[in-house]
Amino acid sequence: MKFNKGQWQLLPDTSVIYPITITDMVVEADALTISGYDHRVYNRNSFIGGTTINARFTSPMPNVIRVQLTHFKGRLPRTPAFDLDYTLANPNVETGRDEARAWLKAGAVSVIVPVEGDWRYALLRDGQILTESEPQAVGLFTQGGKTYLREQLALQVGETVYGLGERFSAFVKNGQSVDSWNEDGGTNSEYAYKNVPFYLTSQGYGVLVNHPGNVSFEVASHAIERVQFSVEGHSLDYYVFGGPSMKDALEQYTALSGRPALPPQWSFGLWLSTSFTTNYDEQTILNNIDRMEELGIPLRVFHFDCFWMKELTWSSFVWDPRFFPDPAGMLARIKANGIKICVWINPYIAEASPLFAEGAAQGYLLHAPNGDVFQMDDWQPGIGLVDFTNPAARTWYADKLRALLEMGVDTFKTDFGERIPTAVRYFDGSDPERMHNYYTYLYNQTVFELLREVKGEGEAVVFARSTTAGGHKYPVHWGGDNSSTYPSMAETLRGGLSLSLCGFGFWSHDIGGFHDTAPPDLYKRWVAFGLLSSHSRLHGNTSVRLPWMFDDESIDVLRYFNNLKMRILPYLMDAAREAHDCGYPVMRPMVLEFPQDLTCRPLDLQYMLGSALLVAPIFNPRGEVSYYLPEGQWRNLLTGKIAEGGRWRTETHGYFSLPLWVHTERGARWSCLQPLAVGAE
Repeated sequence: MKFNKGQWQLLPDTSVIYPITITDMVVEADALTISGYDHRVYNRNSFIGGTTINARFTSPMPNVIRVQLTHFKGRLPRTPAFDLDYTLANPNVETGRDEARAWLKAGAVSVIVPVEGDWRYALLRDGQILTESEPQAVGLFTQGGKTYLREQLALQVGETVYGLGERFSAFVKNGQSVDSWNEDGGTNSEYAYKNVPFYLTSQGYGVLVNHPGNVSFEVASHAIERVQFSVEGHSLDYYVFGGPSMKDALEQYTALSGRPALPPQWSFGLWLSTSFTTNYDEQTILNNIDRMEELGIPLRVFHFDCFWMKELTWSSFVWDPRFFPDPAGMLARIKANGIKICVWINPYIAEASPLFAEGAAQGYLLHAPNGDVFQMDDWQPGIGLVDFTNPAARTWYADKLRALLEMGVDTFKTDFGERIPTAVRYFDGSDPERMHNYYTYLYNQTVFELLREVKGEGEAVVFARSTTAGGHKYPVHWGGDNSSTYPSMAETLRGGLSLSLCGFGFWSHDIGGFHDTAPPDLYKRWVAFGLLSSHSRLHGNTSVRLPWMFDDESIDVLRYFNNLKMRILPYLMDAAREAHDCGYPVMRPMVLEFPQDLTCRPLDLQYMLGSALLVAPIFNPRGEVSYYLPEGQWRNLLTGKIAEGGRWRTETHGYFSLPLWVHTERGARWSCLQPLAVGAE
């Protein structure tokens, strides 16, 4: 959100109050608080009237500092709040002051404020400036009749910013305006399904804005030298995770917000979907499964998309008897092949669903402000939305899914959760603006915890589309509705890499694109990319993604890369355990693994799969690719060729190949990363 018109003016219908002068300071054993007055003080008359804004600094753990900005302390706390570990407290925090300044030190990171004079504060690491809030960075703005509190944190020369959720725009966020507001917008726009108000920078620190509603970011855009963030209201709360590396900052952030659960090993195998609007019944499904097996392409998961339920009744959680007269028997027949079962669900209850009247009568659906059940004609006629702030509604919803698990279902695709209205009333009184993004957290948490209860620890996994901060605890997430084009394949990867820098360890996407049908060329290139992702699913809209629907070679390509993924599975499981233990993603942007290599900072057409394996997908029908090998010795996993890094390479590849390099030092301990062939360059 923009408030200023350049350096000297405000935008129309905008006013501001800045904390100008530090008038009070309280140094406690574990906290530092300053008060800023909105004008300078010359005498006693200067203390008449005016506005104060307070900043309180604390530390939950070493190298992490929390900043709480407040105007009007008497306002009631708003709910919901992010599910963070608020019990954490750093026992070794140091505070103090002298004649010129006061400080709070948390390990190598400290905040320094002047004892008097201009309002400002600086965050240091090892005594060097990390970032700072300079004069007029904090402001209380009124615009359009609403009040907003704003912060701006300074950027250093050349500093680059990443993250903010699964964003399909440029990977480096400098120059972008980003509103943290979940939308069902596809992958080719500024909107995102997965908004996370957390960013990392090339200086090795991260910032979480602790507000589950709409956080408006201006990243070196509105104010070129700063990252600006603002929220509606009279308080603003954020954490600075001081690193010193991007990996360290991720580890600190996920220690506070929770680490990703470790998905079961079977989930890393190939998932096959019915696709969305295709025609299918039991015999069609069994025939396709059998043919995949005959072709040497074993499946680990079969997914039933929306039409397992009767049209216009979503969600009813009742199998359509016209096509599935014996669902329990069908599931048993599929599972006899060693295949797990996934079914599509969402949190919307159509008026024609038998669950609607039941949920409405029990008060389990969201209400309009006047007390009616909130309904809208969106996706399905007359849908209501499950109120996950009501514990009884969560139990009711989970029990409907429990019956499916008892029937033989193993996991759920938790679709949707973005189209959450704000003109509603929640059971627990939650603020609808703060619940818009947070709704999906409660939705996925409800489903995941049911799976963990029924299936056991280590066996729970969902396939989720929408999320927000903390949702990484409930993997896996997929990239949403992309298109069958090379540009969409690239934007899909950008979104996944951005999400990975927000604590999300596991990520997938629709191989071949969701909309339209890919030509055989694109399908084969996307198969290589998809089988070299943490999780791999064949899914589309109006057509299935079975390889023989493209051409004969597609069968061989899918078999080849599926076998390759299974070959390196021990390595992938080690990377998965790192995600679970430390918060590092399985698919990693180059800058995360090589932060000192300036060439790696903008790279978004290649990535590291784990710490040792470099992948460069091919994004054109010519098979041409230019990619960068960082410093060190690299060995091609497919050919055995050795190459020295620190340089760009341009190559042309057939469908059974792409740049796939093992960093020889990092990859030495995995026998599965030994080359498939032996050669020399």
